[in-house]
Amino acid sequence: MPVFETDDERSYFLIRLPVHEGFLVGKEAVDDVTPGILRLLESFEGEAGRADLMAALRLQAEKHFREHYQQIAIKQGLIEMTISDKPRSRLQKYQLTDLGKRVLATKNTHQ
Repeated sequence: MPVFETDDERSYFLIRLPVHEGFLVGKEAVDDVTPGILRLLESFEGEAGRADLMAALRLQAEKHFREHYQQIAIKQGLIEMTISDKPRSRLQKYQLTDLGKRVLATKNTHQ
């Protein structure tokens, strides 16, 4: 819906068009939160390994998961590694960040 505003000299309106799905979480804007990334966030229950997350998303290709889910969510600050100083550790797990939790909470209040 357009927003109409006026002042002493002029009238104007603002129309917001959806370009991509994003979230405003507090004062932070999180752009390009795709449905796939949301599914990834929803699959977390505490810490989870790569194989567990791939199984929850029903994905088989590790490269596809890494490029289209894991790395995007890390760059957006939605998930983090539990062993950040050893990214290639076989014991590596991932967890939601506070921002990731807030995005999920925001998404759940808008359903």
